[in-house]
Amino acid sequence: MQALSAQHTITIDGTLDAENKVISIQQEITYTNESKDTLREIFLHDWANSFNSKTTPLGERFSEDFLKRFYFAKDYERGATAIESITDKSNSSLTWERYNQTPDIIKLDIDKSLYPGNSVTFILTYKVKIPNEKFTRYGYHKNGNFSLKYWYIAPAVYDTKWNIYSHKNLDDLYAPLTDYTINITLSSDYNLTSEFDQKEASLPNEETKNVQLIGEKRNEVNLYLEKNNSFYDFQMNGLKLISNIEDNDLMPEMKSVATKRIVKFLEKRLGPYPFDKILVSENDYKNNPVYGLNQLPDILRPFPDGFQYEIKQLKSITESYLEKTLIINPRYDAWIKDAIHIYLMMSYTEQYYPDMKIIGNLSKVIGIRWFHAADLDFNDQYFLGYKNMARLFLDQPLTEPQDKLIKFNKNIANAYKAGIGFKYLEDYLEDDNILSEAVKNYYINNTLQLTNSKEFEKILNDLTPKNIDWFFEDFIPTNEKLDFKIKSIKRKNDSLEVTIKNKRNNAMPVSLAGLRDGQLVSKTWITNITGKKKVKIANDDIDKLVLDYDQNIPEVNRRNNHRNLKGIFNKPIQFRFLQDIEDPTRSQVFYIPEFEFNVYDGLTIGSKFYNKTFIRRDFDYRITPSYGFLSKKLIGSAFFQYRDQIADYGLYQIRYAFSGSMFSYAPDLLFRRFSPSVDFSWRPQDLRSNERQRLSIRSVNVFRERDDNDPVETPDYSVFNVRYRYSDFNLLDFTSYIFDYQIAKNFSKLSATFNYRKVFLNNRQINLRLFAGAFLFNDTEKDGDFFSFALDRPTDYLFDFNYLGRSEDTGLVSQQIIIAEGGFKSQLDYPFANQWITTLNANTNIWKWIYAYGDVGFVKNRGMSPKFVYNAGVRVSLVADYFELFFPIASNNGFEINQPNYNEQIRFIITLSPQTLIGLFTREWY
Repeated sequence: MQALSAQHTITIDGTLDAENKVISIQQEITYTNESKDTLREIFLHDWANSFNSKTTPLGERFSEDFLKRFYFAKDYERGATAIESITDKSNSSLTWERYNQTPDIIKLDIDKSLYPGNSVTFILTYKVKIPNEKFTRYGYHKNGNFSLKYWYIAPAVYDTKWNIYSHKNLDDLYAPLTDYTINITLSSDYNLTSEFDQKEASLPNEETKNVQLIGEKRNEVNLYLEKNNSFYDFQMNGLKLISNIEDNDLMPEMKSVATKRIVKFLEKRLGPYPFDKILVSENDYKNNPVYGLNQLPDILRPFPDGFQYEIKQLKSITESYLEKTLIINPRYDAWIKDAIHIYLMMSYTEQYYPDMKIIGNLSKVIGIRWFHAADLDFNDQYFLGYKNMARLFLDQPLTEPQDKLIKFNKNIANAYKAGIGFKYLEDYLEDDNILSEAVKNYYINNTLQLTNSKEFEKILNDLTPKNIDWFFEDFIPTNEKLDFKIKSIKRKNDSLEVTIKNKRNNAMPVSLAGLRDGQLVSKTWITNITGKKKVKIANDDIDKLVLDYDQNIPEVNRRNNHRNLKGIFNKPIQFRFLQDIEDPTRSQVFYIPEFEFNVYDGLTIGSKFYNKTFIRRDFDYRITPSYGFLSKKLIGSAFFQYRDQIADYGLYQIRYAFSGSMFSYAPDLLFRRFSPSVDFSWRPQDLRSNERQRLSIRSVNVFRERDDNDPVETPDYSVFNVRYRYSDFNLLDFTSYIFDYQIAKNFSKLSATFNYRKVFLNNRQINLRLFAGAFLFNDTEKDGDFFSFALDRPTDYLFDFNYLGRSEDTGLVSQQIIIAEGGFKSQLDYPFANQWITTLNANTNIWKWIYAYGDVGFVKNRGMSPKFVYNAGVRVSLVADYFELFFPIASNNGFEINQPNYNEQIRFIITLSPQTLIGLFTREWY
């Protein structure tokens, strides 16, 4: 590749107004055309202006990720750029515009064509309003400090085209190497930290000072302005490490030893760092941490402080080492740096901490050490992180643009897949030195140059005689899963004929190992497996065959990799208390006590038996026998489901399920419910989209015990139900509609529900819900209103809702509502409709989590004219849709506040399902 000669130069004269959080800048840019094309315009990235409104690409990205803090921030908390002028050296104004109305990209027209090798100089005068750090961890802090990133205007990279794109909180600015001279005037009580050469001079008034920074061949300028300096440094063989990574009060000597070991390791595995300073900050680390180390409070963290500090520094230093020296398009070719980064981290851990486990010292604790999680090495986290997304069918190709990735893939899974891909490749090459040499050659040959992943592929191909096309054609650019299976084994004299099945559509290789008494006897790599392939290996008294014995291949399913040649059971059954990590050598059954409550069974105690591991499986089940202390009866439930992933988008999944349950539905009365179902799910090709469609077909069969004192005419019934749901759920806009058709022996009904929510630019929110339902035929008069449409509290004859007391008419539990069917909050004289119903529910926010609501509608019963119904009141939404209170004010009943027993009219929503609540916190990641 062509070396970047760093002929671009930028001179910045800036003055910080700390009180108003503004930097006034005069900037001179000399841009050199290093391409073979003639340029007539120059593009600049003005990422400081990405914060200027809610509707910028950055603001939209925050909304997509359900991050409310930017959208609901005060205007003064956001940043912006105010450009006063752009002129040439003779002070003549140049023509410029925000390119395609994009706020953070500037198109600058130059007076004359810029030929290859020629330069042009222009001067920008502008002010940057610094944003609050709560959005990206960079900006102004509450304590008066400043962390500055993307704070100035920088030219874009031109190779054969302009590489321009907006700030989307991905830390992926693509800027050319440039020589910088920066003069910053600021208050004397600030310490400025950077990785540039630095000189300070006090100004005559002694309240301000000027700091000059000089850096050559740099692609980024990050500054830290602090009143109390948090950074420390270590000098190592001519390289100074500057860091403020939290150290848990580790002794300076231990920190020094750890950082020196890291730098020495990187210099050996990559090559010398071309600058004399390297800076790593806690901000950068927290934006891209070692997940697992950062999830628990310090008192619970199971890793030694020395190890924890060293891994954090390893992560940060390695990332900075690569980011500042390999000039790769970070939005479209990030995988190669990710692969090198994680590969080096794994190699470092193998070399210096080979016995470290994924749960640290907890692996030695009695009780915990019996879990399979305690057996896993620290490096196994990378495989688990990738497998989590593959099992969720949310994995994406490593070549997918960074702004198209789901957050979990962007922050975790894709980098992990790239790193374990290198370990897979290293294992396949059967020579640890080849890949390591390729990485080093790639780094040395491309340091401070414009490069890409194709250069690495060429270097690696030159070093190995093996065909590695599968890695760059199947593994990297696709999300094809790996899943191999030992199909059959035949003994033939002194050999074994093994049939290997590739259950996926790819050409990736797998290793087959033969074991005797737990020791490795042979290992054979099998390539080009299309469907099935037979291979012969010597039968050296082998008693077990294992695919991917070293577990370097990122298979989504390792449960079919083992085959015993002796003994009865291929995989023994293992019972484990509490949930565990999947053990591919065991058939695991987990059990855990369960406690529930309803007003009829009282406190129920049971044990749930299930096979669900921490990472989702295609087939899972749970069986929960329980005992109700109030009803004094054996009750419980069972559930089985299988997910068939048939495509990546469109109709992508078919889910088959069967559920059964038995609980009390009234005092001393049990119901039994059995329901087979099949669901068809659709999603778009863009996995960042929350648009989903589902068609559910099920049969609900209910058998209720009879009450001789209060008999019901239809204690047993079966309902065939077809339901279609469309939803597009985002922070600012939510649209969904449901069409539901039910048919039973005595009735048939059709209903539709439409939901719409909109958050406006002034933070005003409106929620609308329209429900309309009608019976196609209804012969259920003898059942009263059990099968009728409900205005405020459905009877839930399909047993879909989690009522605390489904048959209660009085008491606290009767005040629980679930927004379904009519969606009313007040209890009116016409609570049911046995012919048709239509209602409109609306609410809007008054202040923060306090809303005004209103419902109107018509209820039609046979033999009666339609009845107009309404209610209005105040909704207190502590956790939207999960814990809310409704205080009625007015309705058909009159002014409700003045009526007796008003407290009995207050309604509430409560969700006790942990999985449902967890979804509030995981939605930004998936």
